[in-house]
Amino acid sequence: MRRNFTSVTEFVLLGLIKRLELQFLSFVLFLAIYVVTVAGNFGMIVLIHISVRLHTPMYNFLSHLSFVDLGFSSNVAPKMLAIFLSEKKTISYPACLVQCYFFIALVHIEFYILAVMAFHRYMAICNPLLYGSKMSKCVCTALVTVPYVYGALTGLMEIMWAYRLSFCGSNEINHFYCADPPLINLACSDTYIKETSMFVVAGCNLSFSLFIILISYLYIFLTILRMRSAEGRHKAFSTCGSHQTAVIIFYTTLFLMYLRPPSKESVEQGKLVAVFYTTVIPMLNPMIYSLRNKDVKEAFVKKFSRKNILS
Repeated sequence: MRRNFTSVTEFVLLGLIKRLELQFLSFVLFLAIYVVTVAGNFGMIVLIHISVRLHTPMYNFLSHLSFVDLGFSSNVAPKMLAIFLSEKKTISYPACLVQCYFFIALVHIEFYILAVMAFHRYMAICNPLLYGSKMSKCVCTALVTVPYVYGALTGLMEIMWAYRLSFCGSNEINHFYCADPPLINLACSDTYIKETSMFVVAGCNLSFSLFIILISYLYIFLTILRMRSAEGRHKAFSTCGSHQTAVIIFYTTLFLMYLRPPSKESVEQGKLVAVFYTTVIPMLNPMIYSLRNKDVKEAFVKKFSRKNILS
């Protein structure tokens, strides 16, 4: 019955920029960002894999964060780049749902990977004597697996609600990728359940994962302040700095993007926020963790120094 009311078989992505004279320049800019993103995240994964000194839980979690960021960018950027140069700016109905699914799933995976990384820092700093037993290989594997499974199931649930929507009017999506808010604006059926589900799921998961991070850092800061050694306090703070920077950028962007009702104004503003979220953040994360991390820099120099390459 739902299919009988759906006449839309493809959507037109209006893209990010309407001015034709800026299309090619935008293509070059975002192509450069995408190349840097792929190189940075893929390079981080490879470096962690081949460097023995980085075979620790912290860097294992970091490699998964890089994998998720790589997925984010690759889910959105290729189609966005094609829109800049192509006259046909369409995406099929199934491809739109698939893109939306991966976006939702990857968002929730990153929520909890960042939360797991904060919990790991809590265990390392606040419970160093129990760290070896509590953060065993099996525990770390479970901590990484759960976000992937949960994200995949959450994305599937949200897409099932989107699939129940009927699209029988305009098929122009005011965005550069298939996202929930602009899709909801196009639906000609009742969107109450889908909107409610989007707000509840996004709000609860964002809040819960952020709560884990904040509680972890509250205990971390209290523990650091009780340290007598200034050097110890500095070292403890430095190990958390990169993660804190990534968390602040990530969650600030999400609050601006999702926790407001869909409207023409919010979708237009959301496009600008989404650019930062889908392209800039995945590019910045490897830089944040590599430039501010002594172990990563030393491992990179050791593996890719001129002497090692020639040998």
